[in-house]
Amino acid sequence: MTSGRQVGSRDPGHMEEFVMAATFDPELYKRTTMEQWQGAAASWYAWGPVLEVWLGESTDRMLDCAHLRPGDDVLDVAAGAGGQSIAAALRVGPKGRVLATDIAPRILEFAEAAARANGLTNVTTRVADGEDLAAEPGRFDAAISRLGLIYFPNRAGSLAGIRQALRPGGRIAVITYSTPERNAFFSTPVNLVRDRAQLPPPAAGQPGPFSLGDDGMLEAELVSAGFTEVTVDAIDAPLRMASAAEYTRFAKDSFGALHQMLSGLEDAARDQAWTDIEAAMSAYDGPDGFVGPCELLVGAGTRP
Repeated sequence: MTSGRQVGSRDPGHMEEFVMAATFDPELYKRTTMEQWQGAAASWYAWGPVLEVWLGESTDRMLDCAHLRPGDDVLDVAAGAGGQSIAAALRVGPKGRVLATDIAPRILEFAEAAARANGLTNVTTRVADGEDLAAEPGRFDAAISRLGLIYFPNRAGSLAGIRQALRPGGRIAVITYSTPERNAFFSTPVNLVRDRAQLPPPAAGQPGPFSLGDDGMLEAELVSAGFTEVTVDAIDAPLRMASAAEYTRFAKDSFGALHQMLSGLEDAARDQAWTDIEAAMSAYDGPDGFVGPCELLVGAGTRP
């Protein structure tokens, strides 16, 4: 269910941001991001059932906001292993189409496998940089992006490309994280690792999980890109697992940037950092298992 707060309504897991600091090279950043997802693809796919439960409500809200109908042509930007691509394909039906794009070829292989496993023939994949989609102008009825936009160094350029790919009246809908304070499942281990590895804080304006989390930021990006009828809603989306120990296994498998942040430490120090993460996250263990605080934002708008 929603958190009960609407953020900026009007009528109109990687964490690379924590690695870079004083200087920022967007091309290096994108290469590193691609390499991380190439390495984490199999694990991300293996954790798919947990991810879809965690992100299920926000994904449904995103697809609702995209106004998907049978026969629609949908662009999925930064599709990853394709959980939301599958959900979109089921909504648009056999006469509709979903194009799933991602910068990492390996993770798209899992998206293809997921589509086949679900008996879907209306999902295709394309390796594409989210900032340079090279999509046919005016082709798509809707564009979606689940936890992708936050990691683009040039969000304005990406949104301009998505807008161009939409037909007039087409809809964009995206999911992002809100603030670090409302996402302790993510920010707590990152802060701990940053402290252990003695890394500086991220520079202002860098891409990363919380880069669109402050009130009004996501709305402002969509409005600035020329979208109208923009809304942004917050959804309480706790990450539920059996225990903090299981969460730590998930983080080790799936959060490639944590490994990168720890790469400068000796083996013993890295092992201790993971032990400390599990201990810190045990604060969220309870009678119902591990419940990690998470708040997601669903933003949407229309191409005039």
